[in-house]
Amino acid sequence: MAQVKNRNNRSLTGATEELDVRKIGKIEQLVSLLSFGLSGSKPVIAVLRLEGVVGRVSSMKSGLSLCSVNKLIEKMFKIERLKAVCLAINSPGGSPVQSELIAARIIDLAKEKDIPVYSFVEDVAASGGYWLACAGDKIFASKSSIVGSIGVISSGFGFHDAIAKLGIQRRVYTQGKTKSVLDPFQPEKEADVKIIKKIQKEIHEHFIETVKKRRGGKITQSDDIIFNGEFWSGQTAVDYGLVDGLENMHSFIKNKYGDEVKIEYIEQKQSWFKKRFMSSATDTKMLTDSMVDSVAEELETRLFKNRFNLF
Repeated sequence: MAQVKNRNNRSLTGATEELDVRKIGKIEQLVSLLSFGLSGSKPVIAVLRLEGVVGRVSSMKSGLSLCSVNKLIEKMFKIERLKAVCLAINSPGGSPVQSELIAARIIDLAKEKDIPVYSFVEDVAASGGYWLACAGDKIFASKSSIVGSIGVISSGFGFHDAIAKLGIQRRVYTQGKTKSVLDPFQPEKEADVKIIKKIQKEIHEHFIETVKKRRGGKITQSDDIIFNGEFWSGQTAVDYGLVDGLENMHSFIKNKYGDEVKIEYIEQKQSWFKKRFMSSATDTKMLTDSMVDSVAEELETRLFKNRFNLF
């Protein structure tokens, strides 16, 4: 009888332990599901990269433009539980028009949705790149970042002496006396230079106006220092009021929002075919029919970036 009792007790104990294990398993599953639900309801910090030359890079390749990033910008501001937007800026500049359009689109949607925007300069935010950074309510950089170059530049070559030595004549026929302004195959004309200088001055004034409006009363230096086209390191940019502080994006998010946020990177989705195609083309750099475009794009990018000694 005693043996039977002991067996029954062991059976009851085993059954109880098995029941307890099942209960614990159910509780763990419930906690796991609950945690998943809570993480899904975390506020979101959206990150958008604005990298490269602004505007057309070559005859076959476009850089940053409103057309290329507008869908990403709109998608970003439609995110549920959006807490803030972080812009990762790495651009030597380019088209003032595209710089203005991209920045204005971000500013308008941020105002409409009442979302703060923070810009983070990586290697460089110069000229049009700094215009993009001004889309942020605050701008941060690294100590070695290059910031500034708030000016306007136009450049070209004159070939009239070269073609004269080759016995080549340039023949141009126009209606409108200034239709062939700055023709590189004709001698430079003072009237042509005045035209381009006038346009540059108007664009520069608009650039200055935008920077002053976005930076408020933060700028500490006179206009002839800040707006002469010079560029500076991150620390000097902070001292001059062009940048609010020295901090990287992930540290900023951690310090300001802690772990109770989800970071969502806003990127252009590629089709399966494009991913597969690009993957297979990586080993050979590029297919033959796109080599010319790649070289042109690289040269143009280097011309921009070499001004800031990035390579």
